[in-house]
Amino acid sequence: MQKIEISRRKFMQGSVALCVYATSSFSTTTSSSKLSNFTEENIPYLCNMCRNKCAGFARVVNNKVEKLNPNKYFPKSRNMLCPKGNAGIDALYDIDRLKYPLIRIGDRGDGRYKRVTWDEANEYIKEKLVTIIDEEKDNRSTLAFCNGEGFNKDEYIKFFGSKIGSANFLDEGSICLNTKLGATQLTIGDVGEMDVAGSDYLIISGANRYESLITPDSVDMIHSSQKLVVLDPRCTVTALKADEYLPLYPGTDLAFCLSLIYTAIKEKLYNETYVKEYFKDFDKLEEHILSNNYTPLWAESKTHIPAKKIEQIAHQFFKAQRPLYYLGRRSVWSANDFQLRRAMVLINALAGSVNREGGIIFGKPFTLEKEEINEPYYNASEGRFDLDGIVYGSQKGGSWLNFREKVLSNKAPYPVRAMFIRKHNIMQNMPNIAKTKEMLGKMDLVVVLDTMPSDTALMADVILPECTYLEREDMVVSFNRLEPSLALRNQVIKPLYESKSMQDILKGLGKKLSKPLFDISAKYDEDLQDSIKEIGARKSFVEGGYDLAELYKENTTKRNQKLIKKQFGDDIYNSLKTKGVWHPFIEQEKELGNDYYEYYPKEKRFYTVKRDYKVHCYLKKLKKSGFDPMPTWHNKYDFILPKDNFRLITGRYITSTQTATTNNAMLKEFQEKNYVWINDRVAKKLEIQEGDSLVLSSPINSIVIQAYPTNKIAPQVLWFAHGFGTSSEELTNAYGKGASDNMIIEDKFEKIYGCATMHETNITIRKL
Repeated sequence: MQKIEISRRKFMQGSVALCVYATSSFSTTTSSSKLSNFTEENIPYLCNMCRNKCAGFARVVNNKVEKLNPNKYFPKSRNMLCPKGNAGIDALYDIDRLKYPLIRIGDRGDGRYKRVTWDEANEYIKEKLVTIIDEEKDNRSTLAFCNGEGFNKDEYIKFFGSKIGSANFLDEGSICLNTKLGATQLTIGDVGEMDVAGSDYLIISGANRYESLITPDSVDMIHSSQKLVVLDPRCTVTALKADEYLPLYPGTDLAFCLSLIYTAIKEKLYNETYVKEYFKDFDKLEEHILSNNYTPLWAESKTHIPAKKIEQIAHQFFKAQRPLYYLGRRSVWSANDFQLRRAMVLINALAGSVNREGGIIFGKPFTLEKEEINEPYYNASEGRFDLDGIVYGSQKGGSWLNFREKVLSNKAPYPVRAMFIRKHNIMQNMPNIAKTKEMLGKMDLVVVLDTMPSDTALMADVILPECTYLEREDMVVSFNRLEPSLALRNQVIKPLYESKSMQDILKGLGKKLSKPLFDISAKYDEDLQDSIKEIGARKSFVEGGYDLAELYKENTTKRNQKLIKKQFGDDIYNSLKTKGVWHPFIEQEKELGNDYYEYYPKEKRFYTVKRDYKVHCYLKKLKKSGFDPMPTWHNKYDFILPKDNFRLITGRYITSTQTATTNNAMLKEFQEKNYVWINDRVAKKLEIQEGDSLVLSSPINSIVIQAYPTNKIAPQVLWFAHGFGTSSEELTNAYGKGASDNMIIEDKFEKIYGCATMHETNITIRKL
């Protein structure tokens, strides 16, 4: 195929024409000559517009998706599709979506690409990557790869980690949930699941359940009768729905938690039977809390929540039948975040709210058999370096900010010269965007798999267009612990344009790379050289696992069919293909009213399971590493700002999933851009009115954003939503709309899990 070189704007204009042509070809006609060809189907699928993975049915008319509807059979999504889920149809037919493989012809980041064939794109990647790994003497970790939350993540890791052999995988964990997950795992031995519906007293710190992410937790809160207490510097929709709203300053939630623990221990409000049976080192916790005098009065001085109110909440919580302190599911807030999550878990445990209804439950999820692959061993491949100086960290997903810093400062033990990026807009999702741009600028090869021309995609040497979730089948997934189920993302329509599923993309790359990369190992690896002498090159290649496309000898449909039928049988496979879901009581579901269903009979739910576990109050590894072995307050956590400074906090709107949805034409009608919330009294003093343009400056950068004065935020705090301020002109609905928080958030990270601390940046403001 002849290579066509065109400018960025001309390329996009051509894309518009192609999109209009493709869409019109799907249009339904009712003329008599076409009625015989009329087809209509309702195909089950799993949403990918946020992390919740709700189930739905797609109404497909003549191969065009006309509507997305909720799926009543799925316990996890409760017969619900949120605004983002409904807008998935526009993600499929987005006029700006990536349609063809592209190779960069201009400077990195300027958006100049040429359209190529898949074979040309894979050949370009092969030539670059083979040269890099040869020059690095078969150290496969010179290639880093990343993937955000979602399906296919494990397959992606298998391909680049297990088969190609790189140790440097990075995911969203260190800019999201790792402190919460780690704190729970280390304290009670499992991440668990929160039974919000079973709770009769619920405390939430910061998590905006009714506004930022509508999930089963949110639906359960609507249908439950528990008392709701919300702590937040901002009066959110969740706070407005609460029985008690307690405004406090950022980073002081830990002081509130410590005072609850103090009151529970001092007044013996805790569940003594549970503590006696399950707690380890309770005596150390008791001595630590009481000796530090974490009284409600002390907490008032830190949080500005009245001591009497704190004491009242403590009594109400520990006297409730099934209290739950909600652990949250959002980015790290402050430097003390790990200890805050630990304190939350300990509060639940002191109330006996672990492994029981209304608490943190272990449950009994379905365990799916794993597909086995033959993994090569690369002697020259070095280990990851981004967890140096981190106490625990995630061996799987690492620490993004530590990784980036070591690459930029040349303090990594070896050069990182290539990066493969999928489902991870790293140019927007990490603090200090300028540093991410600099890091990508150092790479010899950047490859992006994406559905949209994101800011990150425009930093790539090669862009590979992945199809959307409605255009592919993914491997079966097990969901939920309390009411476990299986769910399957079925293919709704075939991929549009020249986009491909991740599986097909990796299959093509695998076929292209397998032999050349094997030859490099044969050049440097003495063990492989001995194997070739002993059994020959062909047998060494096959038995050594060097076939990178091994997992994709069969397509996903056949792999699912084989796995599900073997482990669960034909009936369950048929349920997954026709209903998209299976659980043992799927034929017994009953409607409780207003399209709200009971899935498992209550007596069949896994509130409590036999489990050998302990509640660990004291973590020795933290002590040995120079950190607090138990939740502790330090004066450096006090909320004290320099004169004329504000603390920036961020969140998101219900219509946004990070930066993935801001170009969606349907969702932009709800929220086209973001505004900065500023306390109305402060705004009046500074003569700032709604809509005024403000310059927000931090130690690293400045942005311009419009003001929204309100009485629903603390005086020294600013808030605006994440996900806006894209710099990619190819996103025609998002470009130039609002501002990006990560342009001004400082790249600080805590050292227990290496997580970015998103709410530690001080800001000054100036009206334009």
